[in-house]
Amino acid sequence: GGDDYTSPPGSAVEELESCKADLVRSCTQLDKPSLEQVQDLVSELEMLGEQVGVGQASSLGGLLSGEWELLYSPEDVTRSSPFFWAFRKAFPDESDQIFDITDAIPAPIKEVGPANQHIDLEVSNDGRSASGSFVSRVKVATLGGMATSIMTTRASIVGVEGLDGIRLRIESTKPEESTILEKLGPLGEFLSTNAPPFPSGDALEQVAPGSSEVVMRTTFCDEGLRISRNEDRFSEPFVWRRKAFGSSDFEI
Repeated sequence: GGDDYTSPPGSAVEELESCKADLVRSCTQLDKPSLEQVQDLVSELEMLGEQVGVGQASSLGGLLSGEWELLYSPEDVTRSSPFFWAFRKAFPDESDQIFDITDAIPAPIKEVGPANQHIDLEVSNDGRSASGSFVSRVKVATLGGMATSIMTTRASIVGVEGLDGIRLRIESTKPEESTILEKLGPLGEFLSTNAPPFPSGDALEQVAPGSSEVVMRTTFCDEGLRISRNEDRFSEPFVWRRKAFGSSDFEI
């Protein structure tokens, strides 16, 4: 019965909190940690989370929704956007070559970050279906910050995949808040507002049917921290820190 329940030992919870703090510290230090360092810390965190029962079953746990900021990306920060996961599926042979060229542009010419994601997830009561929206925003600056824009990809959440996966369908990609257009005053504002978002999902589907849908696996998610992965590159974790909870968490 209910009397049999014993709360997890304090030491395990403390260990989990300590591991989270180590991971955040590692990801936010001036020198970016190696992928191996992050993988080790993430593995430890996931193991402790399982022991204590924290951060599990992210698709159904209700904590995935909200606003998140990227702390660590295994590659260029732009790759945190699911648009690039889908692009890889559509162009498996060429994508790495294209990414290598853009990644090699030196920092004064191209700077990337910060990256944020807004997730609004609604899961059915039986946990078998899901809907919602997913917005990825990555700030890209060129020419020493003279020109900036927010590369915004919008996706629909079209389903859950097991206990820790959500299936995303890429809808559109559009540069927003472009400083080049802002410098043009009312004309720039008019162009920015009326420029159609690029229907990136449909375009990818024409190249390779099925490529516009990707699965994001979130192997840890609690009130403050999220570990998510592109299912197709599962060994490369992205680390996210919560900026806000989803609006549904605070409905009165």
